[in-house]
Amino acid sequence: MVTIRKVETTELDTLVQFSKRTFYEFFAHLNDPAHFEAYTAVHFAPEKMMGELTNPNSDFYFALVDDEIAGYIKLNMNDAQIEFKKENGLELERIYVSGAHHGKKIGKLLLQFAIQTAIDKEKNFIWLGVWEHNLKAIGFYRHHGFEVCGSHDFILGDDRQTDLLMKKCLN
Repeated sequence: MVTIRKVETTELDTLVQFSKRTFYEFFAHLNDPAHFEAYTAVHFAPEKMMGELTNPNSDFYFALVDDEIAGYIKLNMNDAQIEFKKENGLELERIYVSGAHHGKKIGKLLLQFAIQTAIDKEKNFIWLGVWEHNLKAIGFYRHHGFEVCGSHDFILGDDRQTDLLMKKCLN
């Protein structure tokens, strides 16, 4: 059974470690190590993540399987959103499931949770950015009703990459 619950500030270290581990697990081998290290040193620094965790317009949620963290999401509203920053939108900034829990539909549950959260908050759309080379994720989001609506730069260290922006209208 999968339980989804909000991450507490007392769980900062756990969140940082899980975030780094899953990010490395899926993307380190596809990127230059120097750029990757530069990015993670900044974006997964405890001070930065505590700022995100305490931002009233951002929420983190863990997906737990038998009390073990299997995945997490980060949702942004209003000015915490990276791109659109519209009151009627909700950004799914991060969705990660550990490799040990792939194939258990945890990503699907987290995505459905994010969509339901957007509906409950009376948002008109939910959106996300996904690396243009992550074809499996793009297909997953398309399967769940997201459509490409643009792109933006994602800077990994000194490496300028492209994220596709995908959006799902909710009404």
